[in-house]
Amino acid sequence: MEIRQTTSNRALEVVAHRGVAERAPENTLPAFLQALAVGADAIELDVRLTRDRVPVVHHYYYLDEVIALSGPIYDYTLDQLRAARLRISGDSTEPASADGWRIPTLTDVLDTVGGQIGLEIEIKGPEPEAPGIVAEVLAKYRQLWDGIEVTSYEPMLLRDIQQRCPGLATDLLMPRSPDWMREDVLAYEAIHRGQLAGARAVHLQARQLSSAVISSIRSHGLDIHAWDVNDEQALGHMLDLSIKRVCTDNARQMVNAVRRMLSPTGGRQSPCDAG
Repeated sequence: MEIRQTTSNRALEVVAHRGVAERAPENTLPAFLQALAVGADAIELDVRLTRDRVPVVHHYYYLDEVIALSGPIYDYTLDQLRAARLRISGDSTEPASADGWRIPTLTDVLDTVGGQIGLEIEIKGPEPEAPGIVAEVLAKYRQLWDGIEVTSYEPMLLRDIQQRCPGLATDLLMPRSPDWMREDVLAYEAIHRGQLAGARAVHLQARQLSSAVISSIRSHGLDIHAWDVNDEQALGHMLDLSIKRVCTDNARQMVNAVRRMLSPTGGRQSPCDAG
């Protein structure tokens, strides 16, 4: 089975943050299919639990942002979410199921795009049982694990996933750091938390990255992925720093830019070929 589709050059992979929300809401199956269509290497998505303990794909703690329901998502069953109406520009104008515009389950996503594109699955809180329930779902899709990584800001959550799903990639998310934080402190924090998590890689905001920070983190055996890479200037900087995976809100633009920058006439040398 082919695990993922990639951009034209694997020197830098593009991750579509919550899919491509050009014609459909983020974190929905249409947004994920659009990410596949534009040539993204992977999709970043968020998982939360419903009241009946079903892992669903949704970013926000409260539902008010996108659905005509109030309160946290874990106050509602999956059937209640499916029956709710989707908010469009603040109005409840479309059924939540119209054209796939509904909150999908993690199983829906794995069945629809798993094996065709990489998946970065962030487990959201606060339910302590979430890692175990998500692991039960992922265990049924072991053939897709080469294209899946689980991410979290919580080191112990990732340790839990590693125990339940040995061999599944886990990456630690690092929050935005204050502008005044010294580079050596930032690197130390990323290394300490990454090692505590047993992570394969740490994900940092692009503006946090410098040659010194990257060198320090990599010297401790951790890879680095960048997020918040939303324009070509930031993308070019990541290429210069030999970052190999970026997460973006503008997947179509970034995929095209990677192809252009790394083409024979694009004016940039692949970091993998530099030397």
